[in-house]
Amino acid sequence: MSDMITLTIDGKQIEAKDGESILNVARANDVFVPAVCYLTRCSPTLACRLCLVEADGKQVYGCNTKVKADMEVVTETENIAKERRAIMEVYDVNHPLQCGVCDQSGECELQNYSLYMKVDSQSYSIRDVHRPTAHWGVMNYDPGLCIVCERCVTVCKDMVGSNALSTVKRPSDAIEKTFKSEMPKDAYAMWNKLNKSLIGYDADACTDCGECIAACPVGALVSHDFQYTSNSWELKKIPAANSHSSDCAYIYYEIKQDSIDNHETKRIYRVTNEPHYSTLNGAGRFAYDFDNKVQTKDTTAFINAIEAFQKAKNIKFNSFITNEEALLLQKIADKTGAKLVNEDARLYQEFLTNYSSTAGTSLYSSTLTAVHDSNFVISVGSYLKSDLPNARYALNNSVIMNKGAALYFHPIADPVMEKIGKKGKTTEFIYHDALAQESILYFILYKFGKDLPEATKNYLASLTETRTKTVTETIKEKVVEIVKNEETGEEKEVSKMVPKKVSKEVEFEYISLLEDFGKDETFVELIDTMLAKKDTYSLMVGEDLITHPNAVNLAKLCGLITKYTEFEVVIIPTSTNTLGVSQICTLSKQEEGFTVGYNEAADFQLSALGDGDLDIPALNQQEGTFTNIDKKIIPTNAAVAFKGYALNNIANMILDVDVEYTIEYTSQLPVSKGYKEVEFDDLPNMFGNDRVEYRGYDLTACTLESNDEVKEISLKKLETKDNEVVIYKANPINQFNEFTAMSHEFKDDLQAGIFFSKAQFESLELQVGDKVKVTANNQTLELNAYTDIQITGEIAYVSTFDKNSSSKALFDTFRYNTAVIEKV
Repeated sequence: MSDMITLTIDGKQIEAKDGESILNVARANDVFVPAVCYLTRCSPTLACRLCLVEADGKQVYGCNTKVKADMEVVTETENIAKERRAIMEVYDVNHPLQCGVCDQSGECELQNYSLYMKVDSQSYSIRDVHRPTAHWGVMNYDPGLCIVCERCVTVCKDMVGSNALSTVKRPSDAIEKTFKSEMPKDAYAMWNKLNKSLIGYDADACTDCGECIAACPVGALVSHDFQYTSNSWELKKIPAANSHSSDCAYIYYEIKQDSIDNHETKRIYRVTNEPHYSTLNGAGRFAYDFDNKVQTKDTTAFINAIEAFQKAKNIKFNSFITNEEALLLQKIADKTGAKLVNEDARLYQEFLTNYSSTAGTSLYSSTLTAVHDSNFVISVGSYLKSDLPNARYALNNSVIMNKGAALYFHPIADPVMEKIGKKGKTTEFIYHDALAQESILYFILYKFGKDLPEATKNYLASLTETRTKTVTETIKEKVVEIVKNEETGEEKEVSKMVPKKVSKEVEFEYISLLEDFGKDETFVELIDTMLAKKDTYSLMVGEDLITHPNAVNLAKLCGLITKYTEFEVVIIPTSTNTLGVSQICTLSKQEEGFTVGYNEAADFQLSALGDGDLDIPALNQQEGTFTNIDKKIIPTNAAVAFKGYALNNIANMILDVDVEYTIEYTSQLPVSKGYKEVEFDDLPNMFGNDRVEYRGYDLTACTLESNDEVKEISLKKLETKDNEVVIYKANPINQFNEFTAMSHEFKDDLQAGIFFSKAQFESLELQVGDKVKVTANNQTLELNAYTDIQITGEIAYVSTFDKNSSSKALFDTFRYNTAVIEKV
């Protein structure tokens, strides 16, 4: 941790981390310094130059000048005010006067700063040129409105890691030379750059997260779905959490009446986030309209639901539920004797239990926030781009913002992931066989372990052999020469150092496990280079390990890594509230007998999709909490109303209680599992200017007895026959579940089926629109065939987000399988 120092800003004594930027320190201490181009968590671009301050008598930029002990900062002087005023005038040159219809009007930083700087006249002008609008994926770009602040470029590079946006040159007239001498120098420099630039877009790299829309301070980037639908000031912001993935990122549902004729019914117009504090994935931003539009209570269906629960042998549900719903299902199961069935959470629960048996703690040791702050990250067994985009963002942030390094292990080759860092220098992408995860974890123990248990040390020794390598080094050798003076004939000795090549033999340890994931001893040397000046280590492990045939051993190895290396471990929850369900519920495998499904197909089904026997509210219609990947209990609020029955109504009848609201159960979450007796309305839900997340509370881990018992590697490779390919259970970007599929932004282009790399698609002689027969796990299904330009290699993935699809039947528990593919 950086040392704390004291400085003064505008006469106010402030304590800050040594090396933090003046701008961030000012913001954290509620001292206002204007800045358009700078996002708090990103690198400075110096595009706007509004953050001019005076530090120890010298004019500097607040965004890229670091604080020092006893520094005296003044945020405004007469000269700084002139510069800022001129900069704002330049931004207003040729900027279209369309505030009345601009989607950003009312929350536009150009409007705000023009008013703040009291810009009431214009001193500069230049002929404008045509800049056509463009449609990019989920967004529209209007270069006429663009002020080229580069926030979109920066957030895409520093936070998201797609590098899909960049500044590009545009045609323009030259600025009149007289302006150079007449106007303040920073304003002129900013104008000169602005006049020559636009934002460029790489469609192949974009993952449609929309974070650039959130970052845009004006109306240049806007969701095409939202454009011209509402003025911002008409919308009411409902604070909530992303319900589609386990980051549970902070969001606002922005709502107003459905239409002029329908004032009572509210609908969601868009989802926004705070880009200074957190990053949101595309599903959270665009898959918002999945609410269940029920107008009346179906009393007959409600009575049938109560009877169904009372006779059920199984209650089957998924992890897209709140903690309170999970607790209610547990209470109902305790009363009726039914088994609770949630295979996703059960496997996660087992993995966490086995991890705890060696780690000695009830919860994994790290958080996604800690990954952001690390400078060496390893990811194993998670298809980060689709499984949990915010985990990819964390890895990218570690590499880019912390000058870190990362290793990404996965069987599917991913060109988008490879845009993170400098491949081969700060990042390495290891595409290995589907069953090599044990080898990878053993390698981490081999490379980073300290004071390992004797059994593990002996096993690693059995996999290690000593080899000899010839190394050529350049050294400097002292050489004495006789130098003769040509004029006098005098000779003298002169010594100098000259380079010399020397070969020597060295012994090194070569672990045969490297072969299991396609590497040799040079990989160890590469890691040594990457580790220079690294001191905070994070390991993220995902669903490939949780569903692995040797999941028990993999979990225990993760525990040993926590215990015997400097790595802190994150076990990525596979769905929104997988961690919460695994802590709250006693889970079993499904047995024979009558089954009630809670958002799952069953003999009697309660569904938020409107396709069951009783309608229930969707997550955007509920108050409650999630247990997110950071092990925090995060509150969420209802965006729109639900006029039918909720699980709480059923629980009241079965449990013979009278509880008015589901959130009355928030304080009853199990204390034995680390929850606290805190009422829902007492949960904080905000970010501070100090960039601290004040949301909910932390789940408490407890210390457990542990042992170091692990097994030797027993699986080596997933074998394929000549006519088979490896398939993988995964979803396209931003499609997490049946609820994302319901949203109109995605369902109009709904692609469910099997996805190939472009090369594999062509090798199978497939055409756009073709269907294929996929035979695996004693099942044959006919699936739509697609190309995914953002993968390479010979592993195809099969989507499972469509509730009505049978594609899960192609797999057993493991996410991988071998399949025969035949063109229909």
